[in-house]
Amino acid sequence: MIIGGIVRDASAQIGASAVVFLMIEPDSRAAGMGNAGVAIADNANALFWNPAGLADQVGTEVALTHSNWLPELSSDLFFEYLVAKHHINNWGTIGAHVTFLNLGEHEHRDALNQELGTFRSYDLSVGVSYGFKVSEHFSLGTGVRWIRSNLASVNVGAQQSQPGVSVGVDLAAMLKAPQFSLGPIATQYNIGVNLTNMGPKIQYSDSEQADPIPTLLRVGHAITFEFDEYNKITLANDASKILVRQRVEEVCIDVNDPETCAPQYSTDPFYRAIFTSWTPIEVLSSAVNDDEQEFTNLSVIDQLLISVGFEYWYNNLFAARGGYFYENPYNGDRKFLTFGAGIRYNIVGVDFSYVYALEENHPLANTMRFSLLLNFAR
Repeated sequence: MIIGGIVRDASAQIGASAVVFLMIEPDSRAAGMGNAGVAIADNANALFWNPAGLADQVGTEVALTHSNWLPELSSDLFFEYLVAKHHINNWGTIGAHVTFLNLGEHEHRDALNQELGTFRSYDLSVGVSYGFKVSEHFSLGTGVRWIRSNLASVNVGAQQSQPGVSVGVDLAAMLKAPQFSLGPIATQYNIGVNLTNMGPKIQYSDSEQADPIPTLLRVGHAITFEFDEYNKITLANDASKILVRQRVEEVCIDVNDPETCAPQYSTDPFYRAIFTSWTPIEVLSSAVNDDEQEFTNLSVIDQLLISVGFEYWYNNLFAARGGYFYENPYNGDRKFLTFGAGIRYNIVGVDFSYVYALEENHPLANTMRFSLLLNFAR
């Protein structure tokens, strides 16, 4: 008979969720600014950053981003993002996107390590979004995406692994303050918020092993200084939090025999985790020996993902960008500088970004993204 023991929060949030490709920042522009974009969101890529940013956009735009993913680990992983938006007079702006992460080809082997063939893995998301103005300075947005994750459609022991399917919903808002002047400098200040990927858990075999999708709250602000008709600079800052709560319970067949005890993990559904994830958590920091482990307590502040960045434009033709991204070492441990550049000419825009990891042999080191935009409003 199984007897439950102590229940506690555990595990870094990012490691407790599946389909984390939904968190990959798709466009080279924001990626060059340290992944800060929720309060900017002024082109078709607003579908990812903040669909409320669609409300102020006019015309039609199509954008495509390509990146060889995790180049330090593999040569056959790549990321593709196709997005389009179109403004409808008196209604708002709609958009659609396709996100694809190729995870490469893998060998399938049995318990005796005999090769049984190969299989390919990928993650796919298709979605639509809508943004509309509530007032002159305030907008709302929403979106929905269908998610399919095909990791391994093979037999694993007695279980048949199958593609996981789920749905995610976004709710977003954007506040653009009236433009004001700092001396001779025209200034614009924005605040953005996006609650994204709210949806049911995804499962690859049975409901007992379902994992949450990465519900994420992103809040940020941006300020733009137009020094003259040729020169302007934008400073942006985002703070994000993964709204996933994983718990671990020590269960024992015999409470008097530690050898019969084992951890049992569970996660809250997204509609609870939106609230329950705002508490400190314990994460494994090190293993002292086979029988003893050390845990570290992470406050809510420690669980935040921080992005800061800048963008300089000359004559709305040439852009230079830079930024910094930080994640606590026990909650993902991503720390890197980003650099980027962009060019706009007529209806064509091209953006480039580069990740400079601050740690040796980091899997994101030297990641480059290339984006192409076609803006038919020009």
